[in-house]
Formats: sequence, C-alpha cells, structure tokens
Amino acid sequence: MNCIFCKIISEELPSHKLYKDDLVTCFLDIAPINLGHALVIPNEHHASITTVPSEILSRMMVVAPTIAQAIAREVDADGFNLHLSNGQCAGQIVLHSHLHIIPRSPTDGFSWGWRSTEYENENVKQELFNKISIRLKNKNL
Repeated sequence: MNCIFCKIISEELPSHKLYKDDLVTCFLDIAPINLGHALVIPNEHHASITTVPSEILSRMMVVAPTIAQAIAREVDADGFNLHLSNGQCAGQIVLHSHLHIIPRSPTDGFSWGWRSTEYENENVKQELFNKISIRLKNKNL
C-alpha cells in the first residue's frame, strides 16, 4: 500500500511515535501547526472516518485527551484542539483517517478561520432537519 500512514505503522517509514497499541498509533506531525502537533490514527487503513469501526474510534478519543494533556504541559500550551477532517474538500490531505492534536496558546497566531451562515428562513431549517432525521432513523446509533 502507498499510504504514508500505513508505512509509518509498519515502520517502513520513521516517525516519532508517542503511543501505540493494538488499535491506534500516535506520532508527531512532520509539518506541525504548533510544536507538539501530533496525529492519532487507526492502525487499520480507513480513508474515511465513516468506515472506522466504533471500537477504534472510541480508542482514538480515549487516548487523545491524555496525549494532548502531556503535549500541552511539555510545550507550555494553554489548551489544545482535536480536529478531524473527512474528505479532500474538508481538508483531508492524507487519505487515512486521522485525528489532529494541536497544542494552543493565546499568542500562537493560528486561526481556523471559521465562518458562519444563516438559514434562509425557519422553513428551510425545519425541512433540512426533517430530512436528516429520517436518514438517522435508518441508522443504528
């Protein structure tokens, strides 16, 4: 497989691994937003979070805060972001699902650049809500 993250997991490529168990691996990002920026990835290849088994997703979210806290303390950060992009249009560059841990401080100069929008009217919002709700009723959540 040509996936760079799969090569890191199999140790075909070097990395600075912070954590590894049977389900997930965490290592320092090679192009960090801030010092200490790390990635938590499933050991199995999944291009999309929608195909990652719930046991693995749970493990990613269980280990991330502990690792993030250790990183934040080491780099003297005031907080951290956990960020996951799904799909290229959402900013996912490596098509192996991964959760970013980004240590943050008030003066780091990094901004997500979030924008907000509004629904045209309450009917548009209600119609969208109804359609999504119908889709979710067909899922086993």
